[in-house]
Amino acid sequence: MARMTMIEALRSAMDVKLADDPSVILFGEDVGYFGGVFRCTSGLQARYGEERVFDTPINESAIVGLAVGMAAQGMRPCVEIQFADYMYPAYDQITQEAARLRHRSNGQFTCPLVVRMPTGGGIFGGQTHSQSPEALFTHVAGLKVVIPSNPYDAKGLLIAAIEDPDPVIFLEPKRIYNGPFSGNPHAKSMSWAAHPAGEVPEDHYSVPLGKAAICRHGSDVTVLAYGTMVHVAQATVDQTGIDAEIIDLRTLLPLDLATVRASVEKTGRCVVIHEATRTSGFGAELIAEVQEACFWHLRAPVLRVAGWDAPYPHALEWDYFPGPERIARALKQVMEA
Repeated sequence: MARMTMIEALRSAMDVKLADDPSVILFGEDVGYFGGVFRCTSGLQARYGEERVFDTPINESAIVGLAVGMAAQGMRPCVEIQFADYMYPAYDQITQEAARLRHRSNGQFTCPLVVRMPTGGGIFGGQTHSQSPEALFTHVAGLKVVIPSNPYDAKGLLIAAIEDPDPVIFLEPKRIYNGPFSGNPHAKSMSWAAHPAGEVPEDHYSVPLGKAAICRHGSDVTVLAYGTMVHVAQATVDQTGIDAEIIDLRTLLPLDLATVRASVEKTGRCVVIHEATRTSGFGAELIAEVQEACFWHLRAPVLRVAGWDAPYPHALEWDYFPGPERIARALKQVMEA
């Protein structure tokens, strides 16, 4: 076991798979010599060579298109889009080619491809470096969508994603790359070194896709969150004293509805939190699933706290970010209903 940041845990996952599977290959913009803009692939090219870890031109469509062809021929590419905001030129390749390959070939071909993308705000990246596009992928049949919230899960989920026979969109919340975040931008930065999930096995292990984690047990209200919002929710619950059960979804597609349903049936209340824009965000799907599965157990309407329906602002970042004050208001409102 070793203490790792999320960056180090992701690097360790790729290191493990490069070592034990010669079909695994990494590429993207600056992932080779430079080690990636966030240094997630630092040192891997020196260890495994330029044929297995290499840089590409600034062309997201070409990156994913090349990876789809490699995957169809038996390789396991793990590619990086430098920021999730830049995935749009590759959206056609992801949704029309990678996601459809198994179906359109009647199972003759699969697409064991992982597309890694740093996602979300909280680092003053502005409108073109802070987007959370997860809902654009959960709508697409044939994809899996993963968002870890801590180093232990990040490594285990990435290994599981690389080993999966179908395409996986792997979104990495960049605000928590180096430590958990309470949602208070004025508080002292936290480190993964003091967090239980910062202790990560150095060898191979996996966390199954499609299985949520209950990171806080409670009886008053169920909080559904993922990525950075898991930590903001935990800090808010500690401040309010509400006995909330917090579920870290980890995988959005496929969704672990069984865990969600069991919790909501117990608490009778539910609050959904995500950083992406509110309209047509993944929270809308979660609310629909909870309402359909748990209607007769609900004692209050399901509420959501999300980003606003606007581009992510640079100067007003913390007005956009779903912080503790907004989450606390939602928790109190659902408890009073």
